[in-house]
Amino acid sequence: MEKIIITGSSSPLQGTVKVSGAKNAALPILAASLLCQGVSTLEEVPPLQDVKVMLEVLKELGADINNSKDKVSVNSSNIEKSEAPYELVKKMRASFLVAGPLLARLGEANISLPGGCAIGTRPIDLHLKGFEALGAKSECGNGYIKVWADKLIGANIYLDFPSVGATENIMMAATLAEGQTIIENAAAEPEIVDLANFLNNMGANIRGAGTSVIKIKGVESLRDCNYTVIPDRIEAGTYMVAAAITGGDIIVENVIMDHLKPVVAKLQESGVKFQEADTSVRVTAPQKIKAVDIKTLPYPGFPTDMQPQLLTLMTVADGSSVVTESIFENRFMHVHQLERMGAKVKIHERSALVTGVERLSAAEVKATDLRAGAALLLAGLVAEGTTEVTDIYHIDRGYVNIVAKLERMGAKIKRSK
Repeated sequence: MEKIIITGSSSPLQGTVKVSGAKNAALPILAASLLCQGVSTLEEVPPLQDVKVMLEVLKELGADINNSKDKVSVNSSNIEKSEAPYELVKKMRASFLVAGPLLARLGEANISLPGGCAIGTRPIDLHLKGFEALGAKSECGNGYIKVWADKLIGANIYLDFPSVGATENIMMAATLAEGQTIIENAAAEPEIVDLANFLNNMGANIRGAGTSVIKIKGVESLRDCNYTVIPDRIEAGTYMVAAAITGGDIIVENVIMDHLKPVVAKLQESGVKFQEADTSVRVTAPQKIKAVDIKTLPYPGFPTDMQPQLLTLMTVADGSSVVTESIFENRFMHVHQLERMGAKVKIHERSALVTGVERLSAAEVKATDLRAGAALLLAGLVAEGTTEVTDIYHIDRGYVNIVAKLERMGAKIKRSK
């Protein structure tokens, strides 16, 4: 089993790093390609394990896939199967996003209960509530969820929580529904906007994406299109924290700063400076980071996917900070691993009190989920000695060539078997 070995040092990261396309935008867009009875050509699709799983799901459903590096072509002309198999869906929760497109395209979907990171309860009841409001019926049995409808008809749908996945799935199903659908308390993440832009490029009629109210007027069919996926804001934020934790000075390329306002605000509060250009930003860190409090919230609040990285930064900050996780109940699993490296963290329910230490110490640690894995790499960059991170398949699900990218900026890091 592969691991990542990091020799920590006081050397600041320097140089340039290019951010890949956003995994969390590419996955729903790939699922949405099932709605088109033709070819969707996508660029800046990150060649990650999760993307590979989604492409396998699409192939299983009958799509013809051509891909090289970060360009993917999906021909969905011959979609006839409505069942996404357990062996694929268990690998990744986002596989359930094919439910909405299949329901709209074929009138039914039969999807295995999804898998993914064990960071907390992420029920699919809001997805089903939306489908049922559009006129579908659903049943669960033998580890599968089946949804079906003779016809989807637009409806007003209020989400009890602004779930990203539910917003995406309902939006995709509604594109081919009869009449208008209004989703209230919708998620507003940039990835939602990217999906809406892709669907509109195919001929959908969607307004309000990026706000709490999304209006979809159903159309009869969708056409071929070419589309470029947005940059990954979480990858960009992770490299910003890498600069901050090492006292570095780097340039992050292919970044949309508007998508990172809450992360940038907290890093600025901690003493990090930013100098923006058109599609890049220079990130300059002070010698010592100041402690700041963080609370995760739905967008445009501080993203839960950046909480482990910022918490790690706070372990070597000057002072104490409180990190509150309001999205996922199990998202402090990385704390035990950080404590093995000398971090001082006390957890009480949904909050962690972090007292900054002078330095961390190297240890053998385990990536418990995707963002926790990235956080441990960051800790290893400044820990005294050699840190070994195992279970790195989690990291490979969300970061393209992270080892090579960090190494090019001066990190002493490598993969090893």
